[in-house]
Amino acid sequence: MGTMIFQLPADLPGPARAELERASVLGGQDNMPFPTQVIFDDQHVMLHRSVPDSGAVLVPWSVPGFGRLMVGSGSLMERLQPYQLPLELARGKVNQLRNQTSDWLLGGLVLTPDLQDAIRAGARSFSQAVTRYPEPSWREPADRALHDAFDAAQRLVHTYMDQVLDIRHQRQNRLDTFLSCRLQPGAWSADHEAAFRAAFNAVVIPMPWAAVEAVENDVHWNAIDDLINWATRQQLHITAGPLIDFSGRGLPDWLWTRDTDLLSLCGYLSDYVGMVVQRYHGLVRSWQITAGSNCAGVLALGDEELLWLTVRLVEAARRVDPNLDISVGVAQPFGDYLVHQERNQSPFAFADNLLRTGLRLGGLELELIMGVDPRGSYCRDLLDTSRLLDLYALLGLPLHLTLGYPSAPTPDAEADSDFRLAAGHWRDGFRPDIQADWAGHFAGLAICKPYVRSVHWSHWNDAAPHQFPHCGLIDAQGTAKPALEALGKLRARHLK
Repeated sequence: MGTMIFQLPADLPGPARAELERASVLGGQDNMPFPTQVIFDDQHVMLHRSVPDSGAVLVPWSVPGFGRLMVGSGSLMERLQPYQLPLELARGKVNQLRNQTSDWLLGGLVLTPDLQDAIRAGARSFSQAVTRYPEPSWREPADRALHDAFDAAQRLVHTYMDQVLDIRHQRQNRLDTFLSCRLQPGAWSADHEAAFRAAFNAVVIPMPWAAVEAVENDVHWNAIDDLINWATRQQLHITAGPLIDFSGRGLPDWLWTRDTDLLSLCGYLSDYVGMVVQRYHGLVRSWQITAGSNCAGVLALGDEELLWLTVRLVEAARRVDPNLDISVGVAQPFGDYLVHQERNQSPFAFADNLLRTGLRLGGLELELIMGVDPRGSYCRDLLDTSRLLDLYALLGLPLHLTLGYPSAPTPDAEADSDFRLAAGHWRDGFRPDIQADWAGHFAGLAICKPYVRSVHWSHWNDAAPHQFPHCGLIDAQGTAKPALEALGKLRARHLK
């Protein structure tokens, strides 16, 4: 068994130590986590995986001013002598920063003198830490190096975003990327119609089976019809879906009284997909058929079954209209779930294998809900997220991103009861202003990427039943959150 040992700082707080249970070893061509066993003693944390090999480690770590984020090391070999964890995290971020800077410089990025100084500052602080080790004075420059590297990384990404957007705007005054929000049935009122229209040029309308046919053979389309008709009048681009969430959310309770072996379940789900697409295909051309196809939930157990079921559901929609613009969804695209699940495929490999079946897709939907456990992703910074998007772009499909970040740390009675805020945080935690800051940064990053076709916010209104706690743009009292204005500014600046 492969083992890496890390010396823990003596001043590491108890909560931060507990968070290290989420640590993992990365590897493979897509740099995704391996199942990792985490063992503590008084002074060390040991990371075990079944494959004896070198690799990077990924650990939750607090970076002042940036939040509690997943931070990676450089590639490390297995050895009996413990590594100093803060030093290796600083090494990893400085290395990532320098490598990405080099890549973007080759692509034509122009660095300002201030940014060049910021990049050098991180390397300089890291050099001080290395040369002082093992004297106790190494820790202060190591912490400074990590902070400086995160600061320079954020500035680097913003410089990249600005220059890419400048180039794109020279060719196209207003970009044709879609910026939208999911309007769940029952969540819409006309009170914020003007704000919605100012912020978004598109809309996503989920069509969960439970909302259409809560009682078997008693079908009600009124709520969805109303949303479709409203969006059509507003001349908004409409994406319908997801139709099937592989977590089982949105499926009617009566379905489970039927035979639920995989073949029978596939038949029921395919019938529903075909029925919905048949009803609306004259009004809707863009469909997200599935959400979380890669995550084993109640619908299937293994990767092969998940692939098979996804293909069958897409084929059910294609039988209605072969020319539909169809996407399928991938949850936790960083691969967080791999740390504690034995899986044959990473989410990237799952998407790649899905395309290798010959399935014709118009896009891939990536779910980037940060700070929420267990369905969401542990918080990452802009540079990690940019690199992730570039990885999935290698598949050659347009990307559709679903974004979300909570605005409050309190319980959310209308959210799924098994979700909690336990996956790090951006900046200082969960507040409306921090949600707005996160939305501006991450939606802006997504919009600048030419291969990102659309950006969806996770849901509209926290007063109606929803999946992710406090991620709506309207709070439970009906007040618009600052994130709505932040998204509106992006639309006004860049989009049609």
